[in-house]
Amino acid sequence: MTLPPGQRRVDGFPRFGTHLSRPAPVIPKDPVIEVRGAVSEAFELPLSALAELPHRQLTADFHCVTGWSATDLVWDGVAFETVYRTYINPALPAATSITHVGFRGLYGYRAALTLDDALADDVLLAVHLNGRPLDSDHGAPARLVSPQQYGYMNTKHLCRIEVHTSEPRPTGPVLRSRVPLRLLGRHPRARVWQEERRQDLPAWAVRPAYRALITPTVALCARGSRAG
Repeated sequence: MTLPPGQRRVDGFPRFGTHLSRPAPVIPKDPVIEVRGAVSEAFELPLSALAELPHRQLTADFHCVTGWSATDLVWDGVAFETVYRTYINPALPAATSITHVGFRGLYGYRAALTLDDALADDVLLAVHLNGRPLDSDHGAPARLVSPQQYGYMNTKHLCRIEVHTSEPRPTGPVLRSRVPLRLLGRHPRARVWQEERRQDLPAWAVRPAYRALITPTVALCARGSRAG
């Protein structure tokens, strides 16, 4: 098995995310995905509506930016392109040119993909993992799956989609802090095979630090899973 540059395989699929040691969020009884941004009028897409669209199964690896990879995960859901063409594109004003799509989770976490990346044929809104409904550790009730990008683009516990006519302001722990270190900014594309980890640092410069974080990160994620 060939992994992308700088990645190492781990057993299982660790819970991951900015929450780490916190329990997973409470899932609404009747979950919806809010659609906001450049649409003519904001609307809510009930998660149950995904059942009416063609489903597909995808076997893919998951690559965390810290350097671990979970392999041969089997996802089931709806292609994001199908959701976009069916519900979002018809809601756009005429001649609107979308460049980016933002995804927000119940934690408040946000990621923004270019429209081209979001519409890639292997990007799903997943509702099942390895033959079972998503659990709280891995993004219930629905999550974005974009195998060609690092995990921080794969928003869990999806509750909002935002469409933008220009690149939105970056988000994440570095921006929210009072230390505006651009060098630590997340890469805006995060393509795994191009090893786009950090915005302005070369891949070789961050590999050693990330490698040292794999074991403690996996342990901390497991602690959060027990807390949940």
